[in-house]
Amino acid sequence: MSLQMDAAELMEFLNEVFPQVQEDFAVEGLSETEISMRLCVQEKHLRPGGTVSGPSMFALADCAAYAMVLARIGRKALAVTTSCSMDFMRKPVAGGDLIATCKLLKLGRSLAVCDILIHSVGQEAAVARASMTYSIPPTR
Repeated sequence: MSLQMDAAELMEFLNEVFPQVQEDFAVEGLSETEISMRLCVQEKHLRPGGTVSGPSMFALADCAAYAMVLARIGRKALAVTTSCSMDFMRKPVAGGDLIATCKLLKLGRSLAVCDILIHSVGQEAAVARASMTYSIPPTR
């Protein structure tokens, strides 16, 4: 199966269905099996000390996996996260943007499995890792 949405279409759809986070994320790259997504860090994403909060990193991982799945299956807003395991490995760079690289490991009829690594921009070592499973709505 090839891409059903390109980066611009993904961002348009995400902004339409999740207007509350319209300025938070940007697609940096997209292929049939991988997406890179940026968290455009703002004050609301920071915890005391100026580093990006865990919930913001979770949101980035979740959004990257959701976008990867949608890129392959098309405009299906009801695809939902069914499972997530996340490891926070090191402190992100204070106030800097984060990049999530999401790899689609499996795309079935009803489930998709993704692995996500999150890095601070300009840093090689990952700050977090997530494994996510999405439920895909049945085709009618």
